Amino acid sequence: MGAIDSIAAQAVAEDLRKTPPQRILVVMTRRLGDVLLVTPLIRSIKQAWPGADLDVLVIAGTEGFLLGNPDVSQLITVPQRPGWRRHLSLVARLLRRYDLAVAALPSDRAVLYAWLAGRVRIAPLNPVKGQRWKQRLLSAWVPFDNLATHTVRMNLQLTELLGITPVGKVVVSWQADDAASLLRKLPVEWLAMPYAVLHVYPKFTYKMWHAAGWSAVAQWLAGLGMRVVLTGSSAPDEMAYVADVCRQLPASALNMAGQLSLAENACLVRRARLYIGPDTALTHMAAALGVPTVALYGPSNPVKWSPWPKDFAPDANPFRLHGTQQVGNVMLVQGAGRGDGSCVPCFEEGCERDVGSFSDCLQHLTPQKVIAAAQTLLEASPPP
Repeated sequence: MGAIDSIAAQAVAEDLRKTPPQRILVVMTRRLGDVLLVTPLIRSIKQAWPGADLDVLVIAGTEGFLLGNPDVSQLITVPQRPGWRRHLSLVARLLRRYDLAVAALPSDRAVLYAWLAGRVRIAPLNPVKGQRWKQRLLSAWVPFDNLATHTVRMNLQLTELLGITPVGKVVVSWQADDAASLLRKLPVEWLAMPYAVLHVYPKFTYKMWHAAGWSAVAQWLAGLGMRVVLTGSSAPDEMAYVADVCRQLPASALNMAGQLSLAENACLVRRARLYIGPDTALTHMAAALGVPTVALYGPSNPVKWSPWPKDFAPDANPFRLHGTQQVGNVMLVQGAGRGDGSCVPCFEEGCERDVGSFSDCLQHLTPQKVIAAAQTLLEASPPP
């Protein structure tokens, strides 16, 4: 990764040292998982300036991980494709209202929002032809690395510009009412029995494992005396798929897809003995909570997108590019590719290069490999 502009960074840090920001905006206009992985940057900024009001601008529907976050003063949401009236309203709301605006993305949209909002403005940028115009909108910037730097660490590179200490904690938050609501929805007997959470449906097909694998894992867990609970959103396709998988599991399996809020899911996962899931936001959440987590990865780049283990220091990437590997409470199980397996990870969206296509590396992943990973984690983390 290229070096930051040290002169601009020193100027920004000195400016903020002389005049500490009272109003701060963080912009993260991507998916749900990205919002969760920006929480270490938010925590770093809040710890540096605890008296400041820190607002976060996100795409509507992705704010769930920030509800109840003690570092956030106000959430600002904008539609994925806002009309011009909504954009004008947002511009009026943002225009130079903040002492510091931090775009955690190099996108045009995120950088423009930061430029509109802040007296001091920083972001990561791709320093390539066609993107350099954004440099003029920023007080300072860091080179964006989309391959060899984990997303948490990439976000935390921005702390160098601010002259503050990076904090590597992924923050998962909920409120007391969320925990109480979950307990009302679970059968009473579940409160006294160990259980595992299986998240069987990722947002995109190319990240999906097969139903036969989930069935075999659930049968193995039942043999250990553990119950199984399935999670999922209320999207019709997801609920239908989870229900179909549930019918192939032991009769004691509990299907909670579509019944829990994101905060209630967090409370559910926190109490679990084990979590198993694909490359999806809930898997990142389980890892951050310190739950023994088996993460099933195929085409995705684990260096950049692996779950961030609890208490992992932000001075290195948690996972390598190749192989099944354990770091802290997370076991990343990498799928088996074609032939010698050299195609894994391919960074592509399925074997047909489409989000709706399957990935052979995950379809060929055996239940035995997943069970072995789960057993290793359970043995390393005995029940309390």
